[in-house]
Amino acid sequence: QKFLKSFRDINERFDKIFRILFHGGQASLFMTEEDNVLETGIDIVAEPPGKKLQNLSLLSGGERALTAIALLFAFLETKTTPFCVLDEIDAALDDSNVERFAQFLKSVSDKTQFIVITHRSGTMEVADSLYGVSMTKNGISKMISIKLEDYKVS
Repeated sequence: QKFLKSFRDINERFDKIFRILFHGGQASLFMTEEDNVLETGIDIVAEPPGKKLQNLSLLSGGERALTAIALLFAFLETKTTPFCVLDEIDAALDDSNVERFAQFLKSVSDKTQFIVITHRSGTMEVADSLYGVSMTKNGISKMISIKLEDYKVS
């Protein structure tokens, strides 16, 4: 019963977050054996705007990545956590999808603190602080930290 309740909650949130990230469309989770929830598999289907409903494996790499991000955030929204580390979660996204992801990340950062490892400027632009390593001289590394609010133009 707990599994079924959690499954329904996650599925509902998955569709909601998918629609936000894709600006439309729909997504769902399906159990492969609904009568045997202890051994069922789970299929992910998604319909980005302008496309037909299809299995996750048939989507483009960027669409798969954004769909997986929607599912991850559905889990996080169902059971919030104080912090979350995301390692290059935006690497497979194109620039417009990075921007949508970054804005969504910023919108949910009031509930969870995110530590994001990224090389994408679109994600870095919504951060509160940046940390990095710079090699000022050959073989000598230096830690750098920047609070972006100190550099925002009024």
